[in-house]
Amino acid sequence: MVKTQEKTGHPKGLWVLFGTEMWERFNFYGMRALLTLFMVNSLLIKEADAAIIYGGFLALCYLTPLLGGFISDRFFGNRNCIMLGGLMMALGQFLLFLSASTFSSNLSGAKIFMWLALFIIIFGNGFFKPNISSMVGSLYPKQEKTKLDSAFTIFYMGINIGAFLGQFICPYLGDVIDPETGVRNIYAFKWGFLAASLAMIIGTITFYFLKNKYVVTPEGRPIGGLPKNNEASDFEEGETQTANFSSKSIGIAIALFVALFFVFRYLLVGEFGVTSLEMGQLIKGLIYPFIYAAGIALAFLIMSSAENKVERQRIWVIYIVSFFIIFFWAAFEQAGSSLTFIADNQTDRHIFGWNMPPSMVQIFNGLFVVALALPFSILWDKLRANGKEPVSPLKQAIGLGLIALSYFIIAHNVKDLGNSGLLAIKWLMLLYLIQTMGELCLSPIGLSLVGKLAPKRFASLLYGVFFISNAAGYALAGSLGAIIPATGDKFQKAEKLGINLQDVLDKKITLNAEQIAMFEKEQLPIANTSFAGFEIHNLYEFFMVFVILCGIAAIILAVLSPRLKKMMNGVG
Repeated sequence: MVKTQEKTGHPKGLWVLFGTEMWERFNFYGMRALLTLFMVNSLLIKEADAAIIYGGFLALCYLTPLLGGFISDRFFGNRNCIMLGGLMMALGQFLLFLSASTFSSNLSGAKIFMWLALFIIIFGNGFFKPNISSMVGSLYPKQEKTKLDSAFTIFYMGINIGAFLGQFICPYLGDVIDPETGVRNIYAFKWGFLAASLAMIIGTITFYFLKNKYVVTPEGRPIGGLPKNNEASDFEEGETQTANFSSKSIGIAIALFVALFFVFRYLLVGEFGVTSLEMGQLIKGLIYPFIYAAGIALAFLIMSSAENKVERQRIWVIYIVSFFIIFFWAAFEQAGSSLTFIADNQTDRHIFGWNMPPSMVQIFNGLFVVALALPFSILWDKLRANGKEPVSPLKQAIGLGLIALSYFIIAHNVKDLGNSGLLAIKWLMLLYLIQTMGELCLSPIGLSLVGKLAPKRFASLLYGVFFISNAAGYALAGSLGAIIPATGDKFQKAEKLGINLQDVLDKKITLNAEQIAMFEKEQLPIANTSFAGFEIHNLYEFFMVFVILCGIAAIILAVLSPRLKKMMNGVG
């Protein structure tokens, strides 16, 4: 018998999964820090299109866990899917390295490498992400499920140690700016992508050699093996051991998906067919509707397999919470697009005389998570011991409220900057501190909630459903990131062309065909962006969009929390 757990502690397998996820997040967040800057500066993709591509890429990364979860639950098991996903992501990062190595001599070939890399990373993440989260939940016997909030918070610290390292090392190697001229070395991005690839290889090797010794039950049986080897003791009493969906349910789900795809497509781009090959429109018109439709259709399919009222109500809680956290991720994931562009164009990034690379500014999120994850874990344990722990949906409502607060503060600090004033980096640091506290109230708690509520027979699939909310949030993040108004360097570029950009945006002057061509070449806007019919004139209005969306979501979820607690039927 292999003893893997002390009576008052956490299983040793948690630390193996902690380390594996740490290296995977190094790989993912390191790449994320560089991706939009690489697209804009090396591949010459417009900022608005880069934001849309970024949002679509992240959204698909969190849609494919549905596929990975389904394949794991029915065929391969958690372990094999984690190995496959890790190897695919390492390969994808290496292809980004090749893209960043060849763009100067073959721009079209470099773009092909980039698209292929993103495609492979998307599916690699789909195999990896839901299965490692599901294994954390499987480490704990039924009688110890109350430890999951603190366990996932510790696990989340591993995620963000990796994020911190990736967001420091990859930009340090890949986003190199000459301190004297301020000119970016666009040929250095490749080294950041290579470091990300090597990190994923290390994480996969770590898991391969340690999984059989530590990622086991207290009796020594492997956790996350082939589904056919599951035993009755792994399931709740009376629970079906295999997820079975009727032909009728599958048929209805497919029909629902097709109908919703065209409904969402029409709502997003105003048409049913494909009439534009412009990248932003293609992603908004194909990928985003696919994500939204898939989430709803799959939710129906899983609900149709629920066996009793308690199971059905618990699954509904997962769905309801998942809907609200869409707004959190839409705001939080501005880190890799609009907030990176603001850090690049309109922020004084000097810290103790050092000019921090713009891609590195998001490092503060990972740093704060590493510092705060353990205190938050202790906080939940102490509140639970005193009978004062908030129910999980209320914790997540607090997280939404905190992210609304972070954008409210920064909105008022950019209000008087105009188009050329520089934002002090301390305000971005404060934004990331508050958002980190919100993240710790929401993301690990959500992972834990799925672990506590999901029936074992489709636990990985329900993690996939949960990650669809991330996908939908990232898709919305891409759309919202694209409405960032013109700032800083764009006005300077227009001035060099002898044109006042503010006059163009205010429609005081009209550009001729030659001037429009020059604006397109320099990636300059000729009109203000808009959201829900409202024109966005400045950064203050841009940030207030997130304040309103997240603030309203926080209030509604907090009001619903007592009802959701009843629907959880005794699970905290």
